[in-house]
Formats: sequence, C-alpha cells, structure tokens
Amino acid sequence: MKTDKTEIISNDNLKADYYKIVFNTPRISASVLPGQFIHVQIAGLRNRILRRPFSICDTSADGLLTIVYKVVGEGTNILSELKAGVVCDIIGPLGKPYTLPVDGEYPVIVAGGYGSAATYILAKEAKRKGVLLLGAKTERDLILADDYERLGFEVKITTEDGSFGTTGLVTFLLHEYFETSKYGRMKFYGCGPNLMMIAMAKMVSQYGEKAELSLDHAMCCGVGACYACAIKIKDNNSPNNWKYCRACKEGPVFSSELIYY
Repeated sequence: MKTDKTEIISNDNLKADYYKIVFNTPRISASVLPGQFIHVQIAGLRNRILRRPFSICDTSADGLLTIVYKVVGEGTNILSELKAGVVCDIIGPLGKPYTLPVDGEYPVIVAGGYGSAATYILAKEAKRKGVLLLGAKTERDLILADDYERLGFEVKITTEDGSFGTTGLVTFLLHEYFETSKYGRMKFYGCGPNLMMIAMAKMVSQYGEKAELSLDHAMCCGVGACYACAIKIKDNNSPNNWKYCRACKEGPVFSSELIYY
C-alpha cells in the first residue's frame, strides 16, 4: 500500500453516467493485482473529507492507472468535472485480489453493471481467454464489452429490460452456461451488486463449484482501521455460524463458500 499525489491524465465520458479516469501513478500502478481498489481523496470536495473507493480497471507499464466510475452523488459528480492536470491524493493498491486461473482453467467472469471494470485486469492477465457474462438494467449500463472482446473473450449480454442482448438477469446466463458448456475445468469469478453475488454463490454451490466473488460495501478508511465496511461471512467455528469481516481488508474478494445468506 502506498500514498501518492497523482496527476489526472484524462477524465472522459464513456456513455450515459459512466466515466473513465486515468491517473499517472507509477508507484501504485506497478504493484496492482486483479480485483484491488484505490481510495481517492477527491480534489474540490471541500467539507466531504472521506475518500472514495474505486475498483482498478487497468494499469500500464508506463505507470498509468485507470478507473471506471458512475456518477451517483456529489462526490462522483465533482470527480467527473475534474480536468487533466488536477492532482488527487490516492492510496493503493488495497484489498484482497482475485487469483488468476492456473494452466488449463477456463475463466468464466460474471459481471453486473460496472462490475466489468473490476474484472478487466483479471481478463487481461488470464493466459487462457474465456467468457464474460455481462448483465445490466438497460443498454445504457453496459460498458467495456468491446474491450473484453478485443482481449479474446467471448461476451454474452443480458439486460433486465431487454434493450440489448437477452432479457433477464445475468444469473440466468450463468445457469444456461452450466447446462450447456462443453468446457472442462472452469474457474468462476463475479463482481456486481451484493444480491447478485449471493445468487451466484448459491448457484455455483448447487453445481458443485466455487467462485471468487467481489462484495461491494461502503468504506470509510479503506485500510481496515474503522470497521465501517464490516460484512457477515460464514464461520462454522462461531456460535452463530458467521462472523464479521472487513470488506476492505479481508475482501473485497471472497470465496463463494464464505458468502453468508
């Protein structure tokens, strides 16, 4: 984990309310692992002093680090207005990462909305290219599908309103994939809303599989000190068969076997 005052190289609108921002931060970029995040102190936020966590979408050998975010409140709205050259204070890389597929494993990535941003480095670094099952509420919320295809991934898409791809939840695609896939050893990954991750944990268990799932939770410190992001996970050694863990420290990536529901 490092702290860096880093310059914004670009901050562009991808589509609708989604933006891509590129930071110049060689100190942090060099040690990023798939699924980790950075904690950003947004310049100009004035009385809102808490940092904002953002999944790391991509890095490059020349020290650039990319995040993709959606404007959902005051913080991200101000972030979307920052221009190239503005300096932000960031901490990272933070959190427990995904593990890459081993030789022979076929990666199956299930992403909801901009969960596809958090799994992009995983897809880029996987030696064997697999499939991305991408779901969103509407076509406006689908991002990075073309980027995954350029990596060599097959992309299957579903939207809840039927505006693009098939109609339904992305877990329907996962069920279909379990029933029809001819691939042998598969490695499952997920990132999206927590209810989606719970549904995925249940489904992979029903098929006798496991997955690595990234859980979303509001974070204050990002480094495990404040316990504001505590979530329940399964623990057979506890009286209630569960315990609290910090999403920022013990997560955000957890084994599906630990997902509490």
